[in-house]
Amino acid sequence: MTKSPSRKTGQVEPDDAALFRASVGKVKPLTRQNQAELQKPPQKPRLRDTTSPPEVPDVLSDFVTGETPEKYLANGLSSMTLRKLRRGDWPVKDSLDLHGLNTDAARKLLQEFLHDAIQRHFRCVLVIHGKGLNSEGGEAVLRKLTRNWLIQHSSVLGFCDATPRLGGTGAVLVLLSTNR
Repeated sequence: MTKSPSRKTGQVEPDDAALFRASVGKVKPLTRQNQAELQKPPQKPRLRDTTSPPEVPDVLSDFVTGETPEKYLANGLSSMTLRKLRRGDWPVKDSLDLHGLNTDAARKLLQEFLHDAIQRHFRCVLVIHGKGLNSEGGEAVLRKLTRNWLIQHSSVLGFCDATPRLGGTGAVLVLLSTNR
């Protein structure tokens, strides 16, 4: 028997139901005493974590000296590292979107995000800062500051513009050290 393409999954044709009943024959329903009672296992009480997350110190400066680089690579690393980062050799494990935040909130959130990523041993993360198209004066403030903050962070090995599908110049791929 072939299925018609218009038939939805789970629907039984009348001919199929009749064929099934004919092949099974007469059946006798189980008595109520022979049926199993399904019970949900008792839920275990969830314990609340009473410890607060560690406070991440605010050590990044908003002071930008000169032009903010489009890409960054820590001393001692090969330029091939940036090519591999841009090419996607390290999959993006997490992302952070800073759109619409003021500088203080963005800096604090970025530090917490990087701290968490390092604790979880993530090698590559994506930080979306936007292109600044809706900023006053058309200046990409968060773009400059985010890159400036990343250069200051001791666990950042390098960064470059994200690929177009990940945000292009409105986002940055960040390579983190896993040895901390």
